[in-house]
Amino acid sequence: MEAAKEHFPRLRQVLLFVLLSHTWAEQEDYRIAEETERGSFVANLAKDKGLAVRELSWRRARIIFTNDKKYFQLNLQTGDLQVNDKLDREELCGPMEPCVLQFQVLLEEPLEVYRYKLLVTDINDNSPVFPEAEMILKIMENTLPGTAFPLKNAQDLDVGINNIQNYTIYPNSHFHVLTHNSGEGRKYPELVLDKVLDREEQPELKLTLLAVDGGVPPKTGTALVLIDILDINDNAPEFAQPLYHVQIVENSPLGSVIVTVSARDLDTGTNGEVFYSFFYGDEEISRTFALDELTGEIKIIRTLDFEKIMSYELDIKASDGAGLSGKCTVIIEVVDINDNTPELTVASLISSIPENSPETTIALFSIQDQDSGDNGRMVCSIQEDVPFTLKPSVENFYKLVTEGELDRESQAEYNITITVTDLGTP
Repeated sequence: MEAAKEHFPRLRQVLLFVLLSHTWAEQEDYRIAEETERGSFVANLAKDKGLAVRELSWRRARIIFTNDKKYFQLNLQTGDLQVNDKLDREELCGPMEPCVLQFQVLLEEPLEVYRYKLLVTDINDNSPVFPEAEMILKIMENTLPGTAFPLKNAQDLDVGINNIQNYTIYPNSHFHVLTHNSGEGRKYPELVLDKVLDREEQPELKLTLLAVDGGVPPKTGTALVLIDILDINDNAPEFAQPLYHVQIVENSPLGSVIVTVSARDLDTGTNGEVFYSFFYGDEEISRTFALDELTGEIKIIRTLDFEKIMSYELDIKASDGAGLSGKCTVIIEVVDINDNTPELTVASLISSIPENSPETTIALFSIQDQDSGDNGRMVCSIQEDVPFTLKPSVENFYKLVTEGELDRESQAEYNITITVTDLGTP
């Protein structure tokens, strides 16, 4: 052993390949309004964690976002977390609420990881917009007061109270508007007849439909409603069912028929011919699905992705040759398939340790799979012929640790393979 001491340093090193952590800290929550100016203060991380500001520099503190975006910057001189670029809640999260960004703060020597959630709150920076500036309704002159006519709803990219709250219409000598809530939380207007119409007295009415959101101050959007008063056409098309609920797997081939809607009109001739169309011009719907105006077949024309959109709500209009119409709703649920591979991200790593060390954390890493259900559940493993083991940490984090003291004379280097497998089929 004396000869060996001449050739090797007193602390002999065992080479390893993977990542480490000492401590996983509790999660903290912050909030910030969208469109906050760059450089704005969010929080003082050093103060919140009871750290001296100088620790941030010598422990090489840094912020890690799961999508590699740099939404914020950490001022190592003050400990302040600051906005690095304006955040657009609608761009980050779309209609999802709440809008939450997750990030970690990593400190080294010793290694610590702090998890944070940042709630991006909505401001009223969008006005309601109708899909069409002008709507045309054809109403029979013998329509009874109290009859309701669905109107196309406006869209507002804001959420919560900043989204559309109610609709009004003016002038309102013959009609008023009711505001309804759909099953998806969307508010839509319905025009209600208050006074008997007389085509010979007034063949056409022009009304302005106003959508109002709940912001302070409120924002509005308008559309023109043209009402053409018709001579009697006894029957409007009626759908066989008001609601269709279907499921389709996300890898269905383009051109697949999802569902066929069906409406019937008891009139004859042109008054009994039924034509189908989307009730309002949602761009996402029209780019993803095609509706046959004669048969009512709905087909896929763009690849579905469960991870982006899990369900669609389609409002279908059936019109007869005289302009009367009926409406139904189609709910399409996209069924997830196992089309995403698990991902492993190394957060910290020690490449060498002294031999004869007690149980030591070598690496800290996280795993994730964007699929849902069993397709997104994962198991993590390493080969059996190495003196190491995996230990679960927080949520989707794991630690690679030694099982006991290592002997450099027996083996000086290990190459460890971490395998992550989901429980999907295949």
